[in-house]
Amino acid sequence: MSFRALQPGDLVAVLAPAGPARPEALQAIEPLYARQGYRLRLYPSCRAEDGYLAGPDALRLADLHAALADDAVAAIHCLRGGYGAMRLLDGIDAALVRRARKLLIGYSDITALHALWCREGLASLHAPMPASDLVKPGREDDETALFALLRQGLRAGDVLAPALDPATRAAGLHVGGRAQGRLVGGNLSLVAALLGTPWAWDAAGAILFLEDVGEEPYRVDRLLTQLRLAGVLGAAAGFVLGSFTEQEPPAALLREMLATLGKPLLAGWPSGHGTPHRPLPLGVRVALDADAGTLRLCEDVLRAK
Repeated sequence: MSFRALQPGDLVAVLAPAGPARPEALQAIEPLYARQGYRLRLYPSCRAEDGYLAGPDALRLADLHAALADDAVAAIHCLRGGYGAMRLLDGIDAALVRRARKLLIGYSDITALHALWCREGLASLHAPMPASDLVKPGREDDETALFALLRQGLRAGDVLAPALDPATRAAGLHVGGRAQGRLVGGNLSLVAALLGTPWAWDAAGAILFLEDVGEEPYRVDRLLTQLRLAGVLGAAAGFVLGSFTEQEPPAALLREMLATLGKPLLAGWPSGHGTPHRPLPLGVRVALDADAGTLRLCEDVLRAK
């Protein structure tokens, strides 16, 4: 189910379903939305901290429900990742998610919420977040790309063809071919952690997108092996790989675990914890052309006014 593109003056809800942010990052968030022409509502979780969480589960859950229930809110932009979104899943009012139909924006630990949105038939955006990305120096291009997409819309027939990381081809992380399916996934650690729960991504016939940060090769091996043993890799129709950063690049391992399956594989997609980080719609049907390096949308995500 798609959403309308954002209009000037729309209200964006910023809340923290996972980890806390630094106070100095919060100070830069309101100017970020103001210069893009949007109103901002910072929810209490953005200023809360409970160890590695942005406040107690009850507070983070209440903020999410409040944003969903508010008709004035045009989109929900998660403050940052970290850890904690998965703890909320069994407390989220799924019927409210369906009724409210709010665009969800975020990535990393927010993969857990993307999975819920997809289960409820809603598209979402795997995209940069304010505290972890957009308020940092040097991320102006990511800011421009995200807000341009939010304004212009993203419709069936649109082709996503970003510049890919050329190192992935050199590393043999490419399998040509075409496939169609629902684009699912996100952060590899969360995709694996959701297995065995009602919120696990349905990989049957899907295009599986994966990225991660700070995971040593043996841990990437363990996570991919878990997906293989659970039947996820065998069920997927094709693969798109984003950035794998802050550790030794696991190219050889990704080649062994994914390229050998012979399914269309497109690596080096600029989405994830690296830079650049371009928005990627999740939960919608796409046509993957690994040879052309493109994803064509088969459904609307954001309808222009």
